[in-house]
Amino acid sequence: MSRSHRSASPFAEPTPRGRGRDRHGRGIRSSVTGPYLPPLRTRISMFDMTIATTVDYLRGVWPDDLGNVTFEVAPGPTTVIPGVGVERWAVDALARRVVFYRLPIQRLSRLHRNDEFHQRMIIESCVFRAIAELLGKDPWDLAPERFRHS
Repeated sequence: MSRSHRSASPFAEPTPRGRGRDRHGRGIRSSVTGPYLPPLRTRISMFDMTIATTVDYLRGVWPDDLGNVTFEVAPGPTTVIPGVGVERWAVDALARRVVFYRLPIQRLSRLHRNDEFHQRMIIESCVFRAIAELLGKDPWDLAPERFRHS
């Protein structure tokens, strides 16, 4: 069996690894957009945009019921409910507030295909279910024309 030729001694110090290491003499890595421009699309911005567009759609359908509701996005809940697990959203009906938890929605949802379309679908379904919980309705009743096929 051949041995690796990385070090002359088996007790040599490991090479330091960091964010800006120079691999194989190619120079320090940077993002595609360069160091001076922000990334064009990130998972967080896609999540926020999906929440905002879905909430705007439902506010257009239910303007009287959702006009004074506050919608927020947080990374995750502070507690885990025993026997239930990690919440995807929290609804406070008295304060008229809904908080969506980004990390549980993105990472704990089981998608049969992990692409942008299915990620949007799972985020939108969480928004529909949270607003249905707030209004005391079935999620399918929130936008019946959207799902009606003629």
